[in-house]
Amino acid sequence: MSSRSALKSVCVYCGSRMGDRPEYAEEAARLGAAIATEGWRLVYGAGDVGLMGTVARAAQDGGGDTFGVIPTHLLQMEVGKTDLSRFVVTETMHERKKVMLMNADAVVVMPGGPGTLDEFFEVLTWRQLGLHDKPIVLMDVAGYWEPLKALLDSVIDHGFAEAPLLDFVQSGGGAAEAMALLRRALS
Repeated sequence: MSSRSALKSVCVYCGSRMGDRPEYAEEAARLGAAIATEGWRLVYGAGDVGLMGTVARAAQDGGGDTFGVIPTHLLQMEVGKTDLSRFVVTETMHERKKVMLMNADAVVVMPGGPGTLDEFFEVLTWRQLGLHDKPIVLMDVAGYWEPLKALLDSVIDHGFAEAPLLDFVQSGGGAAEAMALLRRALS
């Protein structure tokens, strides 16, 4: 599934809700704007709600290329954002995740709920299995992902994965740190 093209694309997994802290939306807007400023394409879940909508609108406002992927059953719930550079409708969630990753050079995981966790664990598992070699960045806004990082440590401590699993995931606190990690990984 690995692909490198002239136009770099960053897949952003994040919540379809705003969460309980204003920092989440602020960092989502910063990330979308920074992706556009960098001249990269945003690949995301095509929703116009929550952090998804925030990151996409910021990328669009910055003149960025946007690629959204949404399954049919979420078109209304996530308010499919049809004014993107490219808008793809899939039949299933699994197909959505596959299309998103195949069209990205790197992944950023912002705060989110069960869907974001599902996306993170699938992309991490695919990386562990050698199905891709794309960088994965946890955007740990306000320490949101600290429990997840502790869980990954526990998985390793209890012998269910090897320590190199942690090498597949980098962590940064906000958009500026995530972008610095992406620039190093994609250069």
